[in-house]
Amino acid sequence: MEINVFKLCSGLKVLGYLMILLVAAIIAVSYHAVVIVTCGPQLLRGGAHSVLAFAIIMIFHFLLIMLLWSYFTVLSKDPGSVPENWRAVLPEEALETGSSLNDRSDCVVATDGLDRRAFCNHCENGKPPRCHHCSVCQRCVLKMDHHCVWVVNCVGARNYKFFLLFLLYTFMVTTMDTLVLLPGFINFFGKAKNHSSSPGDLAVIFLAFVLNLAFALSLLCFLVMHASLVSSNTTSIEVYEKKGAARWKYDLGRKKNFEQVFGTKKALWFFPLFSKEDVDKIPALHGLDFPIRADLES
Repeated sequence: MEINVFKLCSGLKVLGYLMILLVAAIIAVSYHAVVIVTCGPQLLRGGAHSVLAFAIIMIFHFLLIMLLWSYFTVLSKDPGSVPENWRAVLPEEALETGSSLNDRSDCVVATDGLDRRAFCNHCENGKPPRCHHCSVCQRCVLKMDHHCVWVVNCVGARNYKFFLLFLLYTFMVTTMDTLVLLPGFINFFGKAKNHSSSPGDLAVIFLAFVLNLAFALSLLCFLVMHASLVSSNTTSIEVYEKKGAARWKYDLGRKKNFEQVFGTKKALWFFPLFSKEDVDKIPALHGLDFPIRADLES
């Protein structure tokens, strides 16, 4: 009996839905530990303790809103699919028809000769530059970085920024929670021995501290890795391909590399959205064609 590996991989989507519930559970536990158990009683004490607790609660809620906004955006946003019957137009073909290399349509895009023979046997369709087939989603994804079970979605050209913001705000929230819960965690065993606090509250503080510390440390590694990828205009999949190249053709310099992911509008860099001007003027955000280094253009 033949086993279809791709269909087995698609079963990981079920795991992704469980991850959504896990994210909700971690947020609920952290919220209860920070806002209800730790900062809530401080608001009633008055003085500096009350002011500090109020500030922590306000910052916590702001970061939580940004986290959830980014999370649901990357979860629901299509990372970019290849249009049906897509094919690449070679530079010489564009010149023969009198069209510009920057002219774009839904199914035809001018590109360099290195990608003209790219074809996906599974999708039976052409593959634009930097496009890869996802075994879980069972489709080709534009500028695919990876399939993330935490968001039940692929991370690609059109939602990579939202994924990075989700990482950033989650790291900020978990780091803040860890620092806020640290005194309670240090006093955990003393309070448990003296029965000075309810067992339920102590358990919530202990669990929330351990979870937030673990996630903060893990996310720090992911943020450092993806910051390096963004600065060199590379995806996780392209890391191995890049090692074999003397010069990475998509590396346009840190500033332009950053703008190809986050856009040029500084006011929107930390929000999970793009300006209409950036969407219209930055081809990389569409995921079908990408500018290359001037010194490598043929």
